[in-house]
Amino acid sequence: MDFREVMSKKYKEILESYIKDQDEQALYLSQKFSRKSIEYKVSPEEIISIHKTALLELEPELPESLILSLDILLEVMMGYGLAYREHQSLRTIQQELKSEIEVAANMQQTLLGTQIPDIPSLDIGAISMPAKQMSGDYYHFVKDENESVSVAIADIIGKGIPAALCMSMIKYSMDSLPGDTHEPSQVLESLNRVVEQNVDPTMFITMFYGMYNTRNHTFYYSSAGHEPGFFYNHETKSFEELYAKGLLLGVDKKAKYRQYERKVEIGDIILLMSDGVTECRTKDGFIEVETLIEYIEKYIHLDAQEIANKVYKELEFLQDFQLRDDFTLIILKRIR
Repeated sequence: MDFREVMSKKYKEILESYIKDQDEQALYLSQKFSRKSIEYKVSPEEIISIHKTALLELEPELPESLILSLDILLEVMMGYGLAYREHQSLRTIQQELKSEIEVAANMQQTLLGTQIPDIPSLDIGAISMPAKQMSGDYYHFVKDENESVSVAIADIIGKGIPAALCMSMIKYSMDSLPGDTHEPSQVLESLNRVVEQNVDPTMFITMFYGMYNTRNHTFYYSSAGHEPGFFYNHETKSFEELYAKGLLLGVDKKAKYRQYERKVEIGDIILLMSDGVTECRTKDGFIEVETLIEYIEKYIHLDAQEIANKVYKELEFLQDFQLRDDFTLIILKRIR
């Protein structure tokens, strides 16, 4: 007796028992039969066929209309069974992809991780939150032998695994730069050549690179089409845009980047960000720059990390706790 004959016999016994006594035991056995059918990949239409055969053996005098209705049910379940099996296959693929993305996201966090440097004259805070599992934002700190600190913030115009792989390339390209390359303009020009040679032309990368010199308390910076930051003047209690102009990375390998500088006094703050901060979207559209500045100003008296955390919470609340873009905010606050 083959497997299908065994299944048919078992089903007939369950059906006969229930028709006779309508007891809970038969219902329990039918549930076990269902699980066993799934385990052995018995299709829904096969179940209908087994049911029809068993029913006719138990009740041969059934009305013809009922028998014909089972034929219709069988045809319906054939189409349903095909769709169901396709759905199950897609679910399996989806689970595999989900697991792979989780692994990739964990690898991204490990590969792109950076430590906030300890600089006596600076209070530094940073927060970076992906809109999805894989982030298209990247930031990195480098402390040199002169106690100066460099900071990079980049954004891939694109999401998912390709963006994450691209960010990994940027990170390791930065790590491979010569030790004497600290000038922001030189860094961007070097990275631009790497990106132009290695990144698909459909992907675009913006980057802001700054270097805070702790000896003369001057912030030197260059931009490759990145979102401009803000400078908070403690004396005048006012905000100004950190203007910087430059071509996106990878567009032209011969591109040159202008370097800017800004003197930083005690209490002054440098705010760098990705467009997920300035282009925060609510149901009414993008928030105004003035609104963002109001939130920053509200917490300006706090430590740098607290400012970053509080502003993030405010903007997260505005978006009903659903980020529509990757969010990165870096705060550099001169304290001495």
